[in-house]
Amino acid sequence: MKRWILILVTATVIGALIMWRLVSKSNDAKSLAQGRAAASKAAPPVAVAPVVARDIVQTFVGVGSVVAPFNVKVAPKVSGRLDFLQVREGAAVKQGEVIARIAPSQIQAQVNQQAALVAESESRLAEATINQRPNSVSVDTQIEQKAAGLASAQADAAQIHQNYNLPIAAARSAVVDAQGRLDNATATIANAEANIRSAQANLTNAQVRYNRTYDLYKQGFVAAQDVDDVKTTVKVQEEALGVTQGQLRSAQAARDSAAAQKASAEKQVTIVAESGKTDIRAADSKVALAASALKYAKSTTANQPAYKQNLAALRSAVNAAKAQLRNIQSQLSDTVLTSPISGFITARYVDAGAIVSPTQPVVAVQAIKDVFIDFSVPEDVAGHLHAGEPTEIVFDGLAGGKYSGTITQITPAADPQSRQFPVRTTLANRDNVVKPGMFARVTVVTRRIPGALVVPREAITRGKIGAEVVVVDADGTAHRRVVETGAEDAAGVQIREGVRVGDQVITLTNAPVKDGQKVRPGGAGQGTKASGRK
Repeated sequence: MKRWILILVTATVIGALIMWRLVSKSNDAKSLAQGRAAASKAAPPVAVAPVVARDIVQTFVGVGSVVAPFNVKVAPKVSGRLDFLQVREGAAVKQGEVIARIAPSQIQAQVNQQAALVAESESRLAEATINQRPNSVSVDTQIEQKAAGLASAQADAAQIHQNYNLPIAAARSAVVDAQGRLDNATATIANAEANIRSAQANLTNAQVRYNRTYDLYKQGFVAAQDVDDVKTTVKVQEEALGVTQGQLRSAQAARDSAAAQKASAEKQVTIVAESGKTDIRAADSKVALAASALKYAKSTTANQPAYKQNLAALRSAVNAAKAQLRNIQSQLSDTVLTSPISGFITARYVDAGAIVSPTQPVVAVQAIKDVFIDFSVPEDVAGHLHAGEPTEIVFDGLAGGKYSGTITQITPAADPQSRQFPVRTTLANRDNVVKPGMFARVTVVTRRIPGALVVPREAITRGKIGAEVVVVDADGTAHRRVVETGAEDAAGVQIREGVRVGDQVITLTNAPVKDGQKVRPGGAGQGTKASGRK
């Protein structure tokens, strides 16, 4: 009896618990349904942004290199040995500063020689002036003396003309001899290289024989002496290869020496030729002076007007000799090389002691107080650029520092390969921080639309009939508007029609926004772009 009572009580409790659970679930379902219904009717939070009026600025970023506006290679005007050159790459120089000097001894000798000719011509002129009225005997004697002097001067000139080619031929012979040694060294190099290939082949063959003999020795087919003999052959061939390699190095050194001797001999030919020409000019001047003196001596037998003409000729000879002296003296000043501009030494081509000529630059000087940055733009950008427009320049090598420049040149023709137009901007480089050859990024404004109505890119949607934005009015109601878009830049898009300044447009939303729906502007959190859902 007690057992049945216990079972009945247990069943009653369990039934009550089941009933309570069912009622609780029903109430939870009703509460959840009511919450969903309330949430669907609540205004969703949205992020908005105002329509602003500002300038639309479109830019183009080009890459270019820094170029020095002045890059001068300083070369001498006369030939000679460079006996002074102390500037090095990177040294700052000023305009007119002495950079190098050429040994002036050869030109100084020419100056002294010409000065002697001037003195001689002046002496002859003075002598002719003093002896304006010589007697007939003195006239004949003077004519004979002047004739003898002319013959002597002509003989000397002929001798100098005849001997002109001898030192040149000797110098050229030295060039030919150096060329022969150079050719011989080149042939020796070729033979040494052939010997190396032969020695290498012999060594390879000896090593193969050694390996084959050693394998036979390990199998017991040959004696140990045979292995030693073949090993000795390998060592002999290795030493032979070393000898041929040494011969190659020796031949290469001989070739380099012969090439240097040839270059020196060729320069000596130029020096000897110039010296010979100077001697010839001096001898010819002496002949001209002697001829003038003879002509004057003969003229003394004529009347006074003719005598005066001869005096004028002698004066002309004096003036010509002085003019030649001034010319040679100017060459003496050309032995000092000065910097034509203020800047920095960027290259040094020779060292002190070298023989230089007018075609051989000594140093290069670049002025970098103002520098150019050359870059290229496509044809659609080139049409929007004009000289005088500002540019913004960034150098990666200067920690991204920004500099301001000005467009100074736009090439009117495009490059036929890249189809782009070269543009040059000028930068004031007062601290000499920017160096030629540096990489630069140049930003230029290609288009500016003043007072445009601009919205963020996120506010633009693409509907069935075109671009749309969602505008939220003062009471929080959303309105979808079709708009006409225009230009754009990195910060927004121009709206030509459909909005006004100050309108609030949705840029971000957590839920789809329909036309006429209530929203809560200023909502935060992750959401969809306003354009994404309808």
